[in-house]
Amino acid sequence: MRGNNRFSILIIWFTLLIGLCVQIIPWSADYNILKPHLLMLIMAYWLIALPHRIGMGMAFILGIVLDLFSGSILGIHAFIFSCMAYLLLFKFQLIRNLALWQQAIVIFAVSLCYNFLVFMFQVTIYHTITISPLILVSSCVDGLLWIVIYLFLRIIRRNFAIN
Repeated sequence: MRGNNRFSILIIWFTLLIGLCVQIIPWSADYNILKPHLLMLIMAYWLIALPHRIGMGMAFILGIVLDLFSGSILGIHAFIFSCMAYLLLFKFQLIRNLALWQQAIVIFAVSLCYNFLVFMFQVTIYHTITISPLILVSSCVDGLLWIVIYLFLRIIRRNFAIN
């Protein structure tokens, strides 16, 4: 039982590492608005599915790591991921019992909050306004991709008996 516990934590960390690697891949300026926040989506799945395994502390650490790899000011993504984790953990039982399309709407809203907080930090720190109505496209991509991420990670969780 103890070995399975460590193995399941390694699987969770591995999926988060894949999400981080995809998140830091640079995209061209034309397609950057379509870039999904894959680390956020994978973290959201584990927060909803197994809140006792991954919590706000893990979200904070992942945010710090994303700040280090993306070159942003240290603590921005850590704060945003912590806020997102709080929102998801506060109502994880409700979100878990929603239909998949309703969960996609919740993730769309969380992605909008993520994009808005990034915008607010840019305005506050860099004094530049870089917002576009296309920001909704990025959140829609996250909402639609949630369905795929959810189904894929649920298969992984069940095949490896991660509890």
